[in-house]
Amino acid sequence: MKLVDFHCHLDLFPDFEALVRESERLEIFTLAVTTTPKAWARNRILASNTKYVRAALGLHPQLVAEHWREIDLWENLLGEARYVGEVGLDAGPRHFSSMARQEEIFRRILRRCAEAGNKILSIHSVRSATKVLDLIEEEVPAGRAKFVFHWFSGSSAEAKRAASVGCYFSVNGQMLQSDRGRALVSSLPEDRLLTETDGPFTSQGGGPARPRDVRQAVKLLGTTRGLSTDESAAVVLRNLRTLTG
Repeated sequence: MKLVDFHCHLDLFPDFEALVRESERLEIFTLAVTTTPKAWARNRILASNTKYVRAALGLHPQLVAEHWREIDLWENLLGEARYVGEVGLDAGPRHFSSMARQEEIFRRILRRCAEAGNKILSIHSVRSATKVLDLIEEEVPAGRAKFVFHWFSGSSAEAKRAASVGCYFSVNGQMLQSDRGRALVSSLPEDRLLTETDGPFTSQGGGPARPRDVRQAVKLLGTTRGLSTDESAAVVLRNLRTLTG
């Protein structure tokens, strides 16, 4: 079966280059998200010679307090990227103090993506899904970009709103190990579901989750939705193809 890891921080693994080769060899569609635009060049180079790995241009909300000035570099590089991530907002206790700056940066990111068109964004939305959706609706006209909520942790009402405006959701095995996570994923439209690992920030088999470990998310997604593992993988692959056109 073909697997999809739509959110993985490949460049945070010590064997980054080997992991790119492994994803390619195993034919796992892997979105290599970045946390600052300074990481873009290396990711782009390594992904450019592959069929299955794609690099995303990011400016992580948790790093905005220290790296917000890199937004100018991010804007200069956007023409090289179709995928954008990890971007968004984080209103958790550790990062709430930078929310005003986060909103400013995320608004600029959305505006530039809307102007450029045809971008696909992987979105971080800890305790901020409503605000993320507000900004998307304010800044991005319909059809100018596509959005994937990574590791969505908002309410069912926020998930329903996101789905109603066309957003996708990438889910990982850790999400699907809680009753709340399974209930949320069960409520989402089947044609908006993707899988991810969010490695190395999740673990599998005693170590950081790698793209090959996304099989666990595929299996658990199938169990949650009443599908076989093969059927679950087929749903995710079909959704990926729709998303990417």
